[in-house]
Amino acid sequence: QVQLVESGGGLVQAGGSLRLSCAASGRTFVSYAMGWFRQAPGKEREFVAAISSSGGTTNYADSVKGRFTISRDNALNTVYLQMNALKPEDTAVYYCAKSRYAVPGVPAVREYDYWGQGTQVTVSS
Repeated sequence: QVQLVESGGGLVQAGGSLRLSCAASGRTFVSYAMGWFRQAPGKEREFVAAISSSGGTTNYADSVKGRFTISRDNALNTVYLQMNALKPEDTAVYYCAKSRYAVPGVPAVREYDYWGQGTQVTVSS
């Protein structure tokens, strides 16, 4: 069993920055890729970023490429999402998730088997 707990969300003005953290329980964290997704009201959950088990491979959605950075610290069982140059359209609940695999594959919800409870990010214009 894996438990994921996100933190770091909040209210920020457009152009600002936030760093999300996701703390994972369990010894299997280091063996699996991790991802961040987001869901805005009335919309489907969408892929944001993913990182391989070693941290050597990262993938990003086109909408956040160049602004967001995913990283992980396997010694702390934690994955991060640094979000810069935030836009109002980034407003959503952000979820971290554990992949079924060591390397990110298809950026889809079905690739992930454990999810956190989510943290709200609101960007004001």
